[in-house]
Amino acid sequence: MSRSISRELDREVRQRAGHRCEYCHLPQSCTTLRLWVDHIIATQHHGPTASENLALCCRGCNRHKGPNVSGVDNVTGAITPLFNPRTQNWEEHFRWHGVMLSGLTDVGRTTIDVLSINSPERMDARTVLLASGDFPQSFE
Repeated sequence: MSRSISRELDREVRQRAGHRCEYCHLPQSCTTLRLWVDHIIATQHHGPTASENLALCCRGCNRHKGPNVSGVDNVTGAITPLFNPRTQNWEEHFRWHGVMLSGLTDVGRTTIDVLSINSPERMDARTVLLASGDFPQSFE
């Protein structure tokens, strides 16, 4: 928990997210590392520490997202905003195919790329979770 985020706000973000990463949907129950309350728009870009600017994020997504708010879509080459869990619907931008996440839109593709959601290491981890029965059925 960040020092600037109150316990109450931390609890609200976790409950709203269903205790899973709001980008790759990794559930807290599938990792020993505590999911992170992340600023969607980083404080260095004047993003407020307020519920509407916070998302629950796994360490992998958090590490790759950093302060980014956009990236380059690998299909169109256009600068594209990253997925915003407060203003956009996850199902409109992403779809699971086994342990691989596909982007249905420019926002989805760019988010997957910038956050390295389909990196070999992260897909290997999801494969192990799936084989052990710990990968939720909703991911398939």
